[in-house]
Amino acid sequence: MSLYLEIFGVIFTYFFMLFILGQILKNNSIVDIAWGFGFVVIAWYSYLRGNRSPNASITLVLVTIWGLRLFYHIAKRNIGKPEDFRYVNFRKKWGDHFPRLKAFLHVYMLQMVMMLMVSTSFLSNHVNNDTSLSSLSFIGLGVWLFGFYFEAVGDYQLKKFINDKSNKGKLMVTGLYKYTRHPNYFGEAVMWWGIFLIGLTNPTWWSIIGPITITVLVRFVSGVPMLEKKYADREDFKAYAKVTNIFIPGPKRR
Repeated sequence: MSLYLEIFGVIFTYFFMLFILGQILKNNSIVDIAWGFGFVVIAWYSYLRGNRSPNASITLVLVTIWGLRLFYHIAKRNIGKPEDFRYVNFRKKWGDHFPRLKAFLHVYMLQMVMMLMVSTSFLSNHVNNDTSLSSLSFIGLGVWLFGFYFEAVGDYQLKKFINDKSNKGKLMVTGLYKYTRHPNYFGEAVMWWGIFLIGLTNPTWWSIIGPITITVLVRFVSGVPMLEKKYADREDFKAYAKVTNIFIPGPKRR
């Protein structure tokens, strides 16, 4: 239990420092950039202070690859740009009564709690005694690789599409986007289910909180719904949505 408290203290400090920086910059959307790297911090701290078994080593590498790639991807996209519209709307909603306290609780602390919940996918594997590699270790690794492909390739294809000036004003409907409207979010959820499967070698009932949390977040809360709402009034998006699955990849519908 003491190691779990240490991890909580480390990640609380991480988000408190982000909060201070966000107030200095007057930009709370820096928390988006820091999201992926926070998982790397948790993974390395829990690994170095806890169990260094083969399964823990695998999940450490996978979380590090995922977190650093996401950190770089969002940082490159957001650094130097104004505060994201979501956080601007939050500021308007909060008004002039304790806006910093509201930002601390509703943005930074909320994301900290979500991060800890998702991290249960691997924390028991790092903190508790682990067993040797099993078939679940390799199945989980395969599932993670499948998800990583969808997230990384989906992000790359979208970036390449946006950078092509001839596509200005157009909708991305090719590549992985032929099979799902949100390949990157689908891939992210699948990766955490893969990490969870690796951890099942040393089962702890509450580790399933992790993949369930990230799946609910990206599918029903902060990922898919926001983008769907953003494009809901576009005729080309309506036509695209009629034939393309919203989340789980599949062939075009007729």
